[in-house]
Amino acid sequence: MVTYIDSMKSPLTLFRRKNSVTVLRLEGVIGGASRLGGPALSDVALAPLIEAAFTRGKPKAVALALNSPGGSPVQSSLIAARIRRLADENAVPVFAFVEDVAASGGYWLATAADRIYVDESSIIGSIGVISASFGFHEFLSRNGIERRVHTAGEDKSMLDPFRPEREEDVARLKRLQKVIHGNFISQVRNRRGASLERDDLFSGDIWLGRQGVEVGLADAVGHLVPVMQGMFGEDVRFNQVRPRRGLFRRLGLPGVSDAIGGMEAAALWSRFGLQAP
Repeated sequence: MVTYIDSMKSPLTLFRRKNSVTVLRLEGVIGGASRLGGPALSDVALAPLIEAAFTRGKPKAVALALNSPGGSPVQSSLIAARIRRLADENAVPVFAFVEDVAASGGYWLATAADRIYVDESSIIGSIGVISASFGFHEFLSRNGIERRVHTAGEDKSMLDPFRPEREEDVARLKRLQKVIHGNFISQVRNRRGASLERDDLFSGDIWLGRQGVEVGLADAVGHLVPVMQGMFGEDVRFNQVRPRRGLFRRLGLPGVSDAIGGMEAAALWSRFGLQAP
C-alpha cells in the first residue's frame, strides 16, 4: 500500500502531537486495599499518580476509570480534593467512567469529575455512612471466657464487641455518623447541585446506570473510549496511569494478610451483589 502526501501541506503536520487523554484507574476498596497485597486507594499512595495524570504529556483531559464499593470517608475526601485541586491548577477537565460500581466513597470519588458517565448496569449512589460489627459477650459468657480490659477514660473501649452494647455508645456513634453524612451530602451538592432532580438522594439508596442519570447523580450513559474519541478525535492517544500491584500479586502469590483483607473487601463488594476483582 502506497501512502501519498499532499505536497501543498506543511511537512510539520506530520509531526503534530496527537491529543492525549490520561486514564487513571481507581479500583478497589478505599483506604484498605493495600492489605490485599494490591494497590492502596489512599491519598498518600495515589498522590504521585494523580500528579502525573495531570502534568505528564499535557493531556487534554483526565478520565477516571472507577470501580469501587467505597471505604474510608476521609481517604475518599482527600483523593477527590487532590483531583479537583490539580484539575483547576492545570485547567484540565476530568471525566469519570463508572464500571461495575461507584458507591459510597466510590461515588465520592466520582463527584471529583466534571461529568460522570455510567454503563446501563453500573451501580451508583449509596450516599450514607455505615458501621458494622458483631457482639461476642454472650459467646464468651457461655464458654466461661473472661476478658480483661483496663483503660484510663471510661469511653476508651467504646463499642467494644466483647461487652454488652451501651445506649450512650450507640448515640455517640450516630452523632459521628451524622457529621460524616453531612460532609458527604455537602460534597455531592457542591459538585452536582444543579443536576440533582430529587431531594431524597441521600438515604443510602442505590441506582442503576440510566436511573442514576435520570435523578442527576450521573450525566450520561457512555463508555470511556468512544466518549473520549467523540470529544478529542478518533486518533486520541490514551495514556494509562494506575497503582502498582504489590510484590506478592505480581508474583502470583497471596499476600500475608490476604485472608483477613480479602474477607473485608468481599463483604463490601457483596453489599452490591458483586465479587471483588
